[in-house]
Amino acid sequence: MSQDLIGYSKLTQNALRGVVKEALKMSINGLPGDHHFYISFKTQYKGVGLANYLVQKYPDEMTIVLQLQFDDLEVADDYFAVTLHFGGVPQRIVVPYVAITRFYDPYARFALPFDVVDDLSDEDDLNDFDPLEAEVEETIATEKADKAGDVVSLDAFRRKK
Repeated sequence: MSQDLIGYSKLTQNALRGVVKEALKMSINGLPGDHHFYISFKTQYKGVGLANYLVQKYPDEMTIVLQLQFDDLEVADDYFAVTLHFGGVPQRIVVPYVAITRFYDPYARFALPFDVVDDLSDEDDLNDFDPLEAEVEETIATEKADKAGDVVSLDAFRRKK
């Protein structure tokens, strides 16, 4: 059995997060056409900036929508920040890209799921954990146990015309 010493799973996740960053950059002055984004993220992930009452209301994960009413979109290398209104009250939200669990643009029917490690402690050991790598290792172990491989159809992931 070969081992991935390069870390392709982590590279892939980082590349896909780059897609989110570039889409957000293209939307700083307003979303083009009818595009709009649903972005889900871990509310208690290290680096997330969110009002306490929103963390209490969404203790694990929250989905925000960037469509018509958002202000001051800032796109940085490691995070994005935006001001949204909750009950008429503006709230600044800061989300590191590594905290994102899902990105979806319904207009383009484009979705990206992400693997996120719950980083709720101050231990730096979690930063070295790669959930995709663990999932791949578990899958390999399961396949070895079953001695049978499943064929996955890519049709489900292709964009419909």
